Parts: sequence; structure tokens; C-alpha cells
Amino acid sequence: MDRAVTLLSGGLDSYLSTAVAKQYHEVVLALTFNYGQRAANQETKAAQKIAKLWRIKHQVVELPWLKSLGENALTHTTTLLPRFSDLEKLKDKKATEKSAEAVWVPNRNGVFLNIAASFAESLGATTIITGFNREEAATFPDNSSDYVHRLNRALELSTLLYPPKVKSYVQEINKKEMVAKLIELDLPLDNFWSCYEGKEKMCGVCESCARTLAAFKANDLSEKISHRF
Repeated sequence: MDRAVTLLSGGLDSYLSTAVAKQYHEVVLALTFNYGQRAANQETKAAQKIAKLWRIKHQVVELPWLKSLGENALTHTTTLLPRFSDLEKLKDKKATEKSAEAVWVPNRNGVFLNIAASFAESLGATTIITGFNREEAATFPDNSSDYVHRLNRALELSTLLYPPKVKSYVQEINKKEMVAKLIELDLPLDNFWSCYEGKEKMCGVCESCARTLAAFKANDLSEKISHRF
């Protein structure tokens, strides 16, 4: 198996993508980024728990300067996070686009992936695992398969010894399908953190929480996750 580096935020998407990736790659490193986001501590704890489960080396990369690039609701507590108390609001394209703008961190995924490429090349890893998926690609262009294709072309030129390719094993599925796969693989449901906030429990009303709740509800599994909120 070829070597891989995974971007492990601790969220549902990267959790499942890494789980599937392990069937095809030797995952030698899990990277978590701290860029001053509200949920940094909870995301790191979740990522550490997941990495420990599979005995993957885990490293936190500190990017404090990223927080200073404009104000957004993800990194600045003075900026309100859009609320999705009613899950039906997720079907409102204008509402989800507005939410995406509110939490947008300039070129965040581009920064993450280029850093990951440096780690990957140094480790002889030819794959970078992400949690990019069809559902979030609808409002976040840096989650799309088109973005991955173009970035992979760029990485062919920006690396020399071991040009890595970005790969997501959840690229073409939505959150409902992810939850179904999570259950199929019998993965622990207490390991991931899918909330923009960093409190003791997930808030249940940010867009990330709403998508998680909607996905479990769509699988008639709300009772399996309710204790996390």
C-alpha cells in the first residue's frame, strides 16, 4: 500500500474518509490545524482520539496568523454564527450561501493542503486524504471535485520527489450517506466533533451541527447522537 497523510479535523467527514482510506493506504500521519477557530480545542481532542484509535501519528500545526486575515464567525466570537434551529433552513440556498460567507476563512483549504503536501513529500506519501464531500461542495467551492482536480495538477509542479494527489473517500456522497456508512463500519459515534463552537457539547444550531442532525434524522438514528448536543 502507498503511504498517505490525512487532514483530520476531527469532524464527521474526515473521520469517515480516513476510516475508508485505511483500507487502501498506509496512513502515516494525521494533521490537525489550529488557526484560532472557536472549536480548535474540541477538534484537536476529537482528532487525537481518532488517531489513537487507529494508531496514526498525530500532529497539530499552529497557524495563528490565519485568524488575522479578516473577521469571520469561525474565528471571531464577536461575529455571530448563522443559526439553523429549523433543519428545513438547510434547503434554503440563500441561507446556506450566507452561512458559507460568514464562516469563510481566506484560502483556508488551499493553505492546509499545500502544507500537507510538504509533509507528504518529505514522508514519501503519495496521497493526501481529505473529507471533501458533495453536500458541502454546493456552497464551498474548495470542497468540490473540480477544485481537487485543479489542485492536483498544481501539486505535480510544486513537488518533485513524491508528487502527492489529494483524495477524498466521501467526495461523491452526502451527510446522510456518510452516517449510513459510519454505522455500517461500526465506528464509535463519540469520536467526532462537528460543531463550529467549542463548548462542552455541540451547540445543535450552527450549520455544521444542523447538517449532522439532519443526516442522523434521515437515517432514523437521532437517538444515537442526541446525547452529544
